[in-house]
Amino acid sequence: MLMTAATPSAPPAPPPAPQATLLLLVRHGETPTTGRVLPGRAPGLHLSGRGRAQAERVAERLAGLPVDVIYSSPLERTRETAEPTATCTGLEVKENAGLIECDVGEWTGAALADLAALQQWQAVQHSPSAFRFPDGESFAAMQARIVGALEKLCAAHAGGVVVCFSHADPIKAAVAHALGTHLDHFQRIVISPGSVSAISYVEGQAPAVLMVNATLEPLSGLRES
Repeated sequence: MLMTAATPSAPPAPPPAPQATLLLLVRHGETPTTGRVLPGRAPGLHLSGRGRAQAERVAERLAGLPVDVIYSSPLERTRETAEPTATCTGLEVKENAGLIECDVGEWTGAALADLAALQQWQAVQHSPSAFRFPDGESFAAMQARIVGALEKLCAAHAGGVVVCFSHADPIKAAVAHALGTHLDHFQRIVISPGSVSAISYVEGQAPAVLMVNATLEPLSGLRES
């Protein structure tokens, strides 16, 4: 009986590489107290006219991106900033408590000029990892909170485009974590009103920071539609 050599089977195809999740962190627009007061989580603070224009500009810059979901801190100023983007995309704004501003406790509503005269203010600027606001939240707890929230959101929308509207210090802390920068240096990161910062997340890999504090250019090039 004639025997023929067995045809070698093709090696199994490698599993597809996981697609990156694009996370966009948007700081709320200006309010009447921006740069003058530490508002913390005080309710009732709304966008100024300039802040509303910044919110509209964010929506214009996000046009062309295949946004999957929009999340916002529960505070009014972040939700108002998210509204034009929600209108343009046809998506609802989902509140997420992990995106809320740092709880500044007894310093809520204090003038920044008065706080800058305090000895404790030096710790806020130069050793924030060891600082807790009087009767409030520590920077370390704030960073752990927002990083944990963002990781959960990226896992829930893996491979998608996730837009999160939040506040300056939480965004700075999240960017510092993604960069591998110690929390004591997070004050060196600038996050302006209405700015967008972009981080790419791939499961099992370190995050990649694509953009920080962008305020002008369109963002459609970050992800093909």
